[in-house]
Amino acid sequence: MKFLCLLAFACTSAAWAQSAAPLPPAGQPPAAAALDAPKIPNLPDETVLAILGDGSKLTMGEFKKIYAVLPQGNQQMALRNPEQFLHQWEMLRRLTVMADQHKLAEESPYKEALEYARRNVLAQAAINDGVNSLSIDPSEIVKAYDSDKKKYTQVKIKAIYIAFNDDPSAAVAPGKKSLTEAEARAKAEKLLAALRGGADFAKAAKENSDDETSRDKGGDFASLRFSDNIPDLFRAAVFNLKQGEITEPLKQPNGFYLLLADEVKVRPLSEVRDDIYNELRNTQSTDWIEKIDKASKVEIVNQEFIGKKPAQVK
Repeated sequence: MKFLCLLAFACTSAAWAQSAAPLPPAGQPPAAAALDAPKIPNLPDETVLAILGDGSKLTMGEFKKIYAVLPQGNQQMALRNPEQFLHQWEMLRRLTVMADQHKLAEESPYKEALEYARRNVLAQAAINDGVNSLSIDPSEIVKAYDSDKKKYTQVKIKAIYIAFNDDPSAAVAPGKKSLTEAEARAKAEKLLAALRGGADFAKAAKENSDDETSRDKGGDFASLRFSDNIPDLFRAAVFNLKQGEITEPLKQPNGFYLLLADEVKVRPLSEVRDDIYNELRNTQSTDWIEKIDKASKVEIVNQEFIGKKPAQVK
């Protein structure tokens, strides 16, 4: 069992090295782990944790460095059973010494595997270093904000939902007749005309809407931001409304919506600054990677290798 655990530890670590999964940029915390995940002991870096087989000492600071490059699953294993982890680490060290004594690093396929892993780790290091060196000038954030304030608009809407079902036997609610699509559209358009003529939206919602939740609140539906995950039809309609305006009937699979822009406001720069910064940084990072990608050129001199038949010599 210990041998199998050691293999799992070693293989997963090698898979990490070959996967080139991005490391968190300097100063940025890693993704949040499960709430019940064990924590690293709060010990000074100089604390000696164990004396290894060759007499060398493993300190807390050295353990942290090892821990930082482990895959998440191995990190949790190391903290849940630190005694087993330390034993596995010593076994890996002993096996590495044996491999060095037999000069296995100079033999195939180990030599090529080591070189592949090395290139992956260093390539990821170069990406992290390059991306972390990118900077966003504060003026760029202000410029991005001023150039497209619609992206930072927030609209509080009221809604009336008119459901339809072309199955005549179906009912929207007990005692209420189901409308066909054509009937629902006609009802929505009639309501829209009345509302634009001055009818009270909240009253109309309570009397006509088939959405129980918003109906009971006088049509109060939601506060939407441009970046929210909403149907494109809604986004296009809602964020072109001025305060007090109502959309045309918006068709959804089983009904039509009338949406009132009850309140329209642009979120202040102070509230969206971090979002803009992250967006600009992501754009810069993508551009940086794409430049390297375009500069990486290969001349294929053997067409058979890539699955193409060589040209026939006449």
